[in-house]
Amino acid sequence: MSPSYENLPSDDEEFDESQIDFTDIEEQYQVRLDEGLDAFVVVDGLPVVPDDNKAKLIKFVLRKLNTVGKVKEDGVFMPLGDDGKTEGYAFVEYNAPSEAIQAVKQLNGTPLDKKHTMAVNKLTDIDRYGREGRIDEEYTPPTQAPFEQKEHLRSWLGDTEGRDQMVMFRSDKVGVFWNDKEDAPDQVVDRENWTESFVQWSPQGTFLTSLHAQGVQLWGGKAWSRQKRFSHPGVNLVDFSPSERYVTTWSHRPLQVDENHPVPSLTLEEDGKNYIIWDVATGKPLRSFTTIDVPSTVDEEGNPVKKKMQWPTFKWSSDDKYVARMTQGQSISIYELPRMNLLDKASIKIEGVMDFEWAPATPKRDGIKIYEQLLCYWTPELGSNPAKVGLMTIPTKEVVRTRNLFNVSDAKLHWQSEAAYVCVKVDRHSKSKKSMATNLEIFRVREKGVPVEVVDSIKDTVINFAWEPKGNRFVLITTGEVIAQTAVPPKTSVSFFATEKVKGGAVGNFKHVRTVEKKNSNAIYWSPKGRFVIVATLQSQQSFDLDFWDLSFEKPKDDKDDKEKELNANLQLMNTVEHYGVTDIEWDPTGRYVATVASAFRHRMENGYHMYDFKGQLLREEHIDGFKQLLWRPRPPTLLSKEEQSEIRKNLRIYSKVFDEADLAKKNTANKQVVESRRRLLAEWLAWRESMVEMLKEEGAIIELNGGRLVREGEDEDEDAEEIEEIVEEIIEETEEVIG
Repeated sequence: MSPSYENLPSDDEEFDESQIDFTDIEEQYQVRLDEGLDAFVVVDGLPVVPDDNKAKLIKFVLRKLNTVGKVKEDGVFMPLGDDGKTEGYAFVEYNAPSEAIQAVKQLNGTPLDKKHTMAVNKLTDIDRYGREGRIDEEYTPPTQAPFEQKEHLRSWLGDTEGRDQMVMFRSDKVGVFWNDKEDAPDQVVDRENWTESFVQWSPQGTFLTSLHAQGVQLWGGKAWSRQKRFSHPGVNLVDFSPSERYVTTWSHRPLQVDENHPVPSLTLEEDGKNYIIWDVATGKPLRSFTTIDVPSTVDEEGNPVKKKMQWPTFKWSSDDKYVARMTQGQSISIYELPRMNLLDKASIKIEGVMDFEWAPATPKRDGIKIYEQLLCYWTPELGSNPAKVGLMTIPTKEVVRTRNLFNVSDAKLHWQSEAAYVCVKVDRHSKSKKSMATNLEIFRVREKGVPVEVVDSIKDTVINFAWEPKGNRFVLITTGEVIAQTAVPPKTSVSFFATEKVKGGAVGNFKHVRTVEKKNSNAIYWSPKGRFVIVATLQSQQSFDLDFWDLSFEKPKDDKDDKEKELNANLQLMNTVEHYGVTDIEWDPTGRYVATVASAFRHRMENGYHMYDFKGQLLREEHIDGFKQLLWRPRPPTLLSKEEQSEIRKNLRIYSKVFDEADLAKKNTANKQVVESRRRLLAEWLAWRESMVEMLKEEGAIIELNGGRLVREGEDEDEDAEEIEEIVEEIIEETEEVIG
C-alpha cells in the first residue's frame, strides 16, 4: 500500500515536532551514562608524539593501564591534532566499570616517565563537572570573608584559683566540671547525648572529642561550641598526634563512598578504607589506609592465638613530623607530614619485626647536633639468628645501636618520658621452656655509644613496668604464678628501682631499692610530676587496694637504710585505701589530686568515683548509677623556662602562704554565705510572722504580744503555763588510779 500524503502540512503551515512521538527511537539509541560510559576513563598528561610513534606510545601506556584491570581490545583512542601529532590525552575503555574506578584510584598522579605524570579521571566525572555552564569562562577571584573573632580555646588555663577541669560521662549525660577539692564539682557545662560511645580529650586539652555513628566532633571554647567535624561513618577509635595537628580515625568496617551520594569531605579515594588521617586545622583528610591483617599464630600446644589489634596502629613522632605503621613480620612504613608521602618512597624492610615505638621526646644523643627522631624496634629469633633490638634514627634510617637476645618469648618497649632511656622488658624461657624469667635491657640513650645496662636480678615474670615521668626511677610488678582468667588474682610482688648516687652529677647504675611481697597489685600509676606513685589492684573481685608511695620522702638521716643512703630514693608508704570495684585511676595534670573510678563500662556495681589528694587522703566520694568516665583535662607544656621553674621551687614556701590565705578566705567566704543565707531565711520568717500577727489583730483574735508569745483575748497569761524541772548530771573531774 502506497503511503498517503494527505496529512502532510502545506508550505504555509508551521511544522510542530512536538506532535511526533520519538520515544521508541530514543529508547533504542539513547546512550545511558550509567551503562555506556562508566567503563571509560580519560588519561591526560601524555607525551605529544607524531602519528608514526602513536602505536608505540599506546603500547607503553597500556603496560600501566593493565596493572589495575583489562583494557578492551582497541580500547584506547588517542586523537590527532591538525599538525598530525597526538593531543596529549587518550580515551580508554575497560571491560568493567569497577576496573575504571580502580584505575582512577591507583593511577591518577602516577609518573609515566621523568617528564610526564598521568592524570586519570572517569569520563562521566568530566561530563558531570566540566559540562558547559558548570565552570565560568572568566576567572573570578575568591572573596575574602571578613575577620571573625573566635573563642579562646585555652581560656580555662586563666582560672584565678588554678583549678583543673574534668569531664564526667554518666548515663546519657556528659559534663565538664571544675575540681573544688572537698566541695562538690563546679559545673561548667552539662549536656545529654553529647556522645554515642565515649569521650576523649586531645593531648593538650584544647578539644573534647565525641564519637557518633557518622563521625567525630571536636568541642572547645567557653561556649563549648563545635570546632571541627570529621565524617567517618562507623568510627570506633580516635588518636591525636602529640601537638594536636593531626588526628587518626578508625572503623572496623571499610568505608563505602558512593559518588552519587557523597559523604562530606570524603572522595572515592577513601572507598574501602578503614583508617583516615586528618588535618585538624583544615578538617580535610590527608590520606586513608586499609587494615592490614595480623598473621595468625599458634601457642605451644598448637591452638590458634586470638589476634589482638594494636592501637594506635599509626604511631606519631614527638614533633608531629612523621607517622609510621608496621606490617608485622615485614616492614615499617614512615610517612612525612603534612604531604603523607612515604619517606624515601620506600618502607623499611625489617624481617620479623614485631613491634616499634617512637621516642616520646626529641632525643639528645651525645655528640649529635643534627635533627633526628629515634624509634626502637625488636625482632624475634628466626632460625639460627638471635632476637634483636634496634635503635634507628630518622630521617637517615641509620641503625645506631643493636642488641642480640637469646631464648626470647616476648619483649615490650618502654621509653622514659624525656627519651633519656628505653627499657626493653625481655621475657626469657628456660631451655626446657617450662619456666619464665624477665631481664631488663636499659639503653642509656644520652650517653656516648648508647651503652646498655642489664638488670638480671629478677627471678620472676614482670607483668607491669612504669618509668617515673622525667625521672630516673621505675617500679615493676612480678609474679611467679601462671596468670589465668580466674576471679582470684595471682600473688604479686612490687619492686622499686633507683639510680646510685654518683659524684659529679652523672647518672649511676640502676639498683634495687625494696620489694613488697604477697600483694595482688597489677597496675602502676605515676604522678605526672613524678615522685609519687600509686600501686593498685584493678578489675578484681577479691582485692581492691591502692597503695600511695612517696619515693622522695624526707626522712631524718638516722632513719635511712644503708641502701637508701646510697641511692636516689627515700621510700615511704603514705597510705593504703580501698575502693570496691575500681577499674580506672586518673591523676590530674598537676599531680595534686587523683580520681579512682568504678566504671559502668566494666561492671554495674557501685559505679562512681573517689577523689584523693596525692597523699591518699579521701576528699570526697560520689556513687552515681551508670557512671562511665572521669577524665582530667590535660594541660599544654609550660611556657616557663627551667630557670623560672627552679626559682618558683626555691620560693615555694612564700607562695604556699599566699595559697593558704586564699584557701582560708574562700572557706570563710563559704561560711559567710551560709550565715547570710540563714539570716535571710530568718528575716523572711519574722516578716511573715509579723504580717500574720497584724492580720489576727485586725480580726480581733489577738490583743497583745507578750515576750514573743501570742495572748488571745480573755486568756490569762499564767493559766496554761507549765513549769518543767530538768536535772542534768555533769562530771566535774574524774580520776582513775590503779592499785597494785
